[in-house]
Amino acid sequence: MRLHSVSLALALALALAASAAPAFAQEFKAGDVVVEKPWARATPKGADVGAGYLTILNKGAAPDSLTGGAADFATVEIHEMKSENGVMQMRQVTGGLAIPAHGSVALAPSGYHIMFTHLAHPLTKGETVKATLNFEHAGPVAVEFKVVGVGAPNAGGMKGGDMGGMKM
Repeated sequence: MRLHSVSLALALALALAASAAPAFAQEFKAGDVVVEKPWARATPKGADVGAGYLTILNKGAAPDSLTGGAADFATVEIHEMKSENGVMQMRQVTGGLAIPAHGSVALAPSGYHIMFTHLAHPLTKGETVKATLNFEHAGPVAVEFKVVGVGAPNAGGMKGGDMGGMKM
């Protein structure tokens, strides 16, 4: 009987460990395009905009382009932040964001990002929001963004730019 209890406890511990696996290990694929580790920051009550971040890998021999997206909770746009003459500016990317063949593009704070505008509700820490990203060649990719704290500097607010073994 004691062996059965130990086996049951071990099985329960393994099940709990598996369910606690990092949410940022998620991948979403279409064609040669892989979207990794999507996340978004929580928004304050009443905010009209939010932002999403991720990495896009193109495993194909031809370039592709992120052309836009859609979500039921917001309008989805591609934006870029960059410093011009010492002033940080944000602009919408028109014409698509190029993803080089056998390359990747990181959408991260202070750079390219997904802008969620006209939010139907605040983005709340702990929830997951779904959007579809559209690629010129790979087509639509359904993606789930894990919402982390409003002040998170990167995915999950992890220290030192560490995203589950991936350095940012």
